[in-house]
Amino acid sequence: MMGLGSAIGAGLFLGSGEAIATAGPAVLISYAIAGAIVVAVMRMLAEMASALPASGSFSVYAEVALGRWAGFLLGWLYWFTLIMVLGVEVTGVAEIVAGWWPAVPQWVVAGVVVVVLGGINLIGVRQFGEAEFWFALIKVGAIVAFLAVGALIVLGVIPVTGSVLGQWAEHGGFAPAGVGGIAAGLLAVAFAFGGIEIVAIAAAEARDPRDAVARATRTILWRIMLFYIGSVAIIVALLPWDDATALTSPFVGVLELAGFDGAARLMEVVVVLALLSAFNAQVYGTSRMLFSLGERGDAPAAATRVSRREVPWVAVLVSVFFGVVAVLLNWLLPEALLSVLLNAVGSALFVVWLLITLSQLRLRPRLEAEAERSGEPMRLRMWGYPWLTWVTLAALVGLAALMLTDDAARSQLAATTGLVVVILGAYLVRRARGRRQASSPEVGA
Repeated sequence: MMGLGSAIGAGLFLGSGEAIATAGPAVLISYAIAGAIVVAVMRMLAEMASALPASGSFSVYAEVALGRWAGFLLGWLYWFTLIMVLGVEVTGVAEIVAGWWPAVPQWVVAGVVVVVLGGINLIGVRQFGEAEFWFALIKVGAIVAFLAVGALIVLGVIPVTGSVLGQWAEHGGFAPAGVGGIAAGLLAVAFAFGGIEIVAIAAAEARDPRDAVARATRTILWRIMLFYIGSVAIIVALLPWDDATALTSPFVGVLELAGFDGAARLMEVVVVLALLSAFNAQVYGTSRMLFSLGERGDAPAAATRVSRREVPWVAVLVSVFFGVVAVLLNWLLPEALLSVLLNAVGSALFVVWLLITLSQLRLRPRLEAEAERSGEPMRLRMWGYPWLTWVTLAALVGLAALMLTDDAARSQLAATTGLVVVILGAYLVRRARGRRQASSPEVGA
């Protein structure tokens, strides 16, 4: 449920409309390609997580496989990314809820969200998991209900007027923007699957991490593909891709076709729950990543302090504090500066996927050798190693090349590259300082 809930968010409920407007019905191909890449990357991550469960997840695996620099880079890049996203999500919740009750200031709503969900994370991992389970259940229930209603419309059980079912030719056909539209659609949807990696971070605190991550990964990947592609297939079957008004909130558009009054308010509630779920999961993810960095000496040692319930409370408080800072940045920063920060987040997930792929390519022989020595077989394996790993790596490089052809994506890639350079610069400074301290004679020696 955590994996499903983390990957099903506002990006699907709201962002799918932008992708459809870019590629038309052929966006289904874009989703299929992006989904295949994500499934492969997650299988690699699950292979490593089931063999070496760790709170630092892919940051730890990158360090073991590629070197200390890679672990430092991935840990801090992911932490920064989620912190910025925390601010965006709380701002989004505050804006929607303030629209329902204008008398309530946005900062009050944001404060309540931070206090309640931050408190849940401080109490214990069981409480975090329980909250995330119910958030995910509601989101999954909403998607299943939407798929059911959409299927009934397509089958003619629910008669509607105004749909484009069977009339694609009048709107430019299946691929009105051609191959270029499919490519542009791929950029719009590629990072919509982000969030599922929380499963690998949480694996370290599961009762039986090796079995838990294997079971979760085997089931959630195809379900996510079904939810994403199934939902988008219904939307493009019923709504005209060139109707900007309908695609502003495509799920609302389909429900209104079916005659559901109050569909817009209902979807606003679902989007708020999706944002709250993401905030909850990302407080968890940022705190565990910071805790892991502290354990490896790449963050202050205070980040490793835990409560009686073994919650890294300092790391949770630091993540919540910077989440609040990110909220303030969303409200206070000039639009240009905020755009630079958010652009750096935009393609950071691409760097994570790329280094996960390289890490699995290097680690697999070691994991097999360890399994042979211990006599305990690997619980989960990447399909078709190594050729499928190489194909995935080539697909990611191709995606990067594609990003360079799009103005918005190119600016995201440039901002992310700048952030990577800053983090690696901090790593070099930290390493040089450590060497000086190690080589200097002790006082009084």
